[in-house]
Amino acid sequence: MIRFGVETLDESLCEVDDPTLGTWVGEARQRTLDLIADLTDDQLLGPRLAIVNPLLWEVAHVAWFQEKWVLRHAAGRAPYDPRVDALYDSMAVAHDTRWDLPLFSRGEAVSYLQAIRDAVRERCEAGLTPDERYFVLLSVFHEDMHDEAFTYTRQTHGWPAPSFARRAAAGGVPRSLEGDVDVVGGTFQLGAARDEGFVFDNEKWAHPVEVAPFRIARAAVTQEELRRFVDDGGYRQPALWSEDGWSWRGAAGAEHPLYWRLTGDGWLRREFDRWVPLEPHYPVIHVNWHEASAYCRWAGRRLPTEAEWEMAASWDPRAHRKLRYPWGDDPPALDRANLDWRSGGCVDVAAFPEGDSPAGCRQMLGNVWEWTASAFEPYPGFSVDPYREYSEPWFHTHRVLRGGCWATRGRLIRSTWRNFYTPDRRDVWAGFRTCAA
Repeated sequence: MIRFGVETLDESLCEVDDPTLGTWVGEARQRTLDLIADLTDDQLLGPRLAIVNPLLWEVAHVAWFQEKWVLRHAAGRAPYDPRVDALYDSMAVAHDTRWDLPLFSRGEAVSYLQAIRDAVRERCEAGLTPDERYFVLLSVFHEDMHDEAFTYTRQTHGWPAPSFARRAAAGGVPRSLEGDVDVVGGTFQLGAARDEGFVFDNEKWAHPVEVAPFRIARAAVTQEELRRFVDDGGYRQPALWSEDGWSWRGAAGAEHPLYWRLTGDGWLRREFDRWVPLEPHYPVIHVNWHEASAYCRWAGRRLPTEAEWEMAASWDPRAHRKLRYPWGDDPPALDRANLDWRSGGCVDVAAFPEGDSPAGCRQMLGNVWEWTASAFEPYPGFSVDPYREYSEPWFHTHRVLRGGCWATRGRLIRSTWRNFYTPDRRDVWAGFRTCAA
C-alpha cells in the first residue's frame, strides 16, 4: 500500500510497469525539448502576459516538479541546485515575477531537464518503490499537461506550429455531423471508480447523481455554426449574454472569436503564424465559457452539465455499465480519436466514427476541449492528493471542460477527466457541444 498521510491508495492504481514508465519519462522530456527547440532566446522569455508563462521558466518548472516529487520527496535526494525552489515552485513564485527572476539560461535549463530525466530513468531501471512509481506517473502526466500548454503558448504568441505537429493533409470530403441523440438518463455514477487506475483527486470518487433524460448534439459546434451567430450580431446583443459575460465582452472588446478576422474574401482565423479561411466542418476553437453560453441562448440550446456530458460519453445502456473511454475500455488508437498532436490541429467533427460513444456522440475525446455548464467543485468526500495545489485552490472559481483536444496525450485522457479554466479564458484549445433546451 502507498501511504501519503492524506489517504491510502492501493498499489494497483499505479498499473504502469517500471520499464514503460522509464520510456514515458524520456518521451515526455523529448516532447518538452522539441516544443522549444526552434524558438529564439527572446521567444523563450516572451512578452509578459497574464495567461501564459515565460517558456524559459515553465520548462525548468517541469523538471523541478519531477525532481521535487520523485527524487527528493519519494527517493530522499538532495536538491539538484540550491536555487531551484526559489525560482520554479509555481505556488511560491508569483506569476507576474517570473519574467524578472534570475532564471537558468537556456543551456542551464536544458541541462537541468536532461539531468533530472536521466536520474529518474535510472530509478525506473533499478526498480521503483510504490511511492516512487506513483510520483513518476504523476510527474509524467504533469509534463504532458504542460506540453499541451506550451503548444497553446505558441498559438497565443503567433509563433509557427511545432515542426512535429505540421498539418496532416485532409482526407476525404469535408463533413459535418448534425442532430442530437437521446440519452435516457437515470441514476449515474459520476466520477472515477476506485479500481480505474491512476486518477487525479478531483475525479474521486464515483458517486450517484440523478440525470433527467436529455438530448445532446452528436458533434461539437462547428466554425460555420458560430459564424452564423457572429454574422447575426450575436456579440452585440446583451440579451444573449449573462451579466458577467456581457461585462467580459465589453472589457475585452470582443466582437467575434479570438483569432478571427473579417476580410473582403470572408472570415479568416489564425492558426499559429498562418491565416487560413474558416473550415466550416471543423469545431470552433478558442472560445470561452461566456461565448459558448451566449451562442446557446441564440441557438435555443444549452451547455451540458458535466454529469450529462460524462453519461453521454461513457454509459453503455446495453451492457448496463460505464466505459473508461467512449468506445470501450481499450486505450486511444489512431482510428478512434484526434489526440497526441497526430493531425497537427483540429479535424472535421464527423471524423473518427470508430470512437463514437454508445449514445452515438462523436469525438467526446480529442479534437477540442468542451465547456460544460458546471462549476468546478469537489465531489462528495473530496480529499486532497499529495500534490495539494492541483485542484483545491481552483474550486468554485473555474468551469469544467471535458474530453481533451488534438494536443492532449492519449495516455492522460479518459471519460472522467476534468479540466478547468476560468470562464473568460479563450486562449486554450476549447470549444463546446450543446444540448436541447
